[in-house]
Amino acid sequence: MVLQGFDLEGQVIRPPAEAESILLQVTLGCSHNACAFCPAYKGKRFGFKAPARVAAALSAAAQDYPEVRRVFLCDGDALVMPQDRLEALLADIRQRLPRVTRIASYASAKALSFKTEAQLARLRELGLSTVYLGLESGSDAVLTAMNKWGDVAEHLRQAAKAKAAGLKLSVTVLLGLAGVDELAAQEHAQATGRALSAMDPEQAAALALMVVPGTPLYDRQQRGEFAPQNDAGLLRELYWLLEATNLTRGQFFSNHASNPLRLHLRLPREQAAGLEAVRAALAGEATLVPQAFRRL
Repeated sequence: MVLQGFDLEGQVIRPPAEAESILLQVTLGCSHNACAFCPAYKGKRFGFKAPARVAAALSAAAQDYPEVRRVFLCDGDALVMPQDRLEALLADIRQRLPRVTRIASYASAKALSFKTEAQLARLRELGLSTVYLGLESGSDAVLTAMNKWGDVAEHLRQAAKAKAAGLKLSVTVLLGLAGVDELAAQEHAQATGRALSAMDPEQAAALALMVVPGTPLYDRQQRGEFAPQNDAGLLRELYWLLEATNLTRGQFFSNHASNPLRLHLRLPREQAAGLEAVRAALAGEATLVPQAFRRL
């Protein structure tokens, strides 16, 4: 069962793992909304959704899906909301949907920087369990080129704070973000693996870059300033990334619809098997997802 939520304004993005969650839109757009590669909220001005609309959507969800156990807070970085509003919202969810056992949200490093560890721990007490953090790259050069908020050290600090507060961490990275130059691509992939290792999240997900019209990166591509990776380049990056990623215990995904090779691994136990799967794909011994079936 895929739930769509109620009173959703504009395009709404959710992680694949939240397909069975009630989508509760509490913010509109993204507070940064300037990453060169991201098309998600380019036509949506950032703001907080009116509390009355959020309450009405929550009431409708409680009426139609009283048995659902998961809620996902939208849009791009719901945790940027003021602490008092977030606390009231989580308490309202607990009251109206008492069967809910997991509440998750996107949480940019910027949004997390506005919260103290104690505030995050309080949100955890009220039911927030998982935050999705977009690292994208472990290379400061790549983050700067893509106009990402915060450097690698800032992302590491905010991830550590979230984990210290008791929140589960799911980190997203982007294959292909350094372009086709092999040395830059290898540095991007290996640095990203090292950053993931330092964060040690419960989940890590590698997506493949898709350059979308309407983004600054697309304009750079049209001017000949950026060239995207082909499948072989993406697979090499996946190999370097996975090879450099050392999690204490976690899941590693490349199962997003954008990926040419879809993996779901439990690390460190299945790391060798994952590397072998990528090697086989590079050698032409595995079937890749056709381009027609890849999308954001």
